[in-house]
Amino acid sequence: MLWATLVMALREIRRNAMRSLLTTLGIVIGVAAVIAMVTIGQGATAKVTADVAKMGNNLLTVIPGSARRGPASGTASPFTIDDANAIRNEISTVAAVAPSAGRGVLAVYGNKNHNTGTTGSTNAYFDVLGFKVEQGRKFTEAELQGATPVCVLGATVKRELFGSQDPLGAQIRVGKLSCQVIGVLASKGQSTFGADQDDFILMPLSAFHRRLAGNTDVSAIYVSATNDKVTNRTKQQIEMLMRERRRLAPGQLADFMVMDTKELQQTLQGVTGALTALLGAIAGVSLLVGGIGIMNIMLVSVTERTREIGIRLAIGALAHEVLMQFLVEAVTLSVFGGILGMLLGLGGSLAAVRALGLPFVFSPGIVGLAFGFSAFVGIAFGYFPARKAAQLKPIEALRHE
Repeated sequence: MLWATLVMALREIRRNAMRSLLTTLGIVIGVAAVIAMVTIGQGATAKVTADVAKMGNNLLTVIPGSARRGPASGTASPFTIDDANAIRNEISTVAAVAPSAGRGVLAVYGNKNHNTGTTGSTNAYFDVLGFKVEQGRKFTEAELQGATPVCVLGATVKRELFGSQDPLGAQIRVGKLSCQVIGVLASKGQSTFGADQDDFILMPLSAFHRRLAGNTDVSAIYVSATNDKVTNRTKQQIEMLMRERRRLAPGQLADFMVMDTKELQQTLQGVTGALTALLGAIAGVSLLVGGIGIMNIMLVSVTERTREIGIRLAIGALAHEVLMQFLVEAVTLSVFGGILGMLLGLGGSLAAVRALGLPFVFSPGIVGLAFGFSAFVGIAFGYFPARKAAQLKPIEALRHE
């Protein structure tokens, strides 16, 4: 019985192929839009997570300035090497500490030059911020202690100054300082905020202080906690220690900030998740529009086939059989539209994430939900026309012109 009903439904759909295709267009667009929007949103969330993870392992960043006045505000005094040593020695949940100072410079090699930033730090900088040396080596202890003018290049600086040449051993000018290249960092690419993480030159902090800056200021202290479970406790201990070292009274506004990348990650994930849900909900509205389109066409179909319905009822067809026929037609249209929408949505989202440089995150749940909702739309919006057809009286249906 069900098979015969399905065959009849398919025959009626094929008889008006163009109208059937246009009827399902709303469902196709709705399902495709929901899948594409959610997939792109999940890809953006995954990229945010990966980008923040690239910033470092369980990273805490300590910088001068208050949240109210902004980082590096004019009234906030810089840190010192002793501050970094105190964090390293007095807080047990700290894995590594990298004091850092930086400034913008013009880097020159031969007839090529490039405006970039230079950073002075220690070997802990590589581990805390997750940088890997692709060519060459890190600093030796003698270079760190003796303010030796050596440097490690970010991937962007290496490309701008050397192109495809091997930079190891070359002498470049960093500002007014002649510096020997001893290494090249592996590329990290752009950060979540669009900044180039490879556009800088790293040198020993002692060399930066003595030969470039002319002072011993530390503009940031990067701290890696031993694991992600103690990150929040480590942050609180750093705040207490720095308040003590900077002689801040209880209740006095701190003139420094301790920023946790995990909190940043959670905030960004919350934002992208909310946007994904919003876009998915907006796209889902088109499914309702598609369902209304199916209902309208089925009502027209009932009117056109009133005489046929009357004949079927007159020769013994039951009302529920007529209802089932029209309901199966509506569901078939919506399911067919759902299948086309799934294919279009997955293909479109794959092309979109590649164009945007996002990872493709396949979510069976959202695909199944979109397809299931399209079938539900067929049942919900097809029931009223099917019920109208089933309730026709045979005599009045046969008299219909």
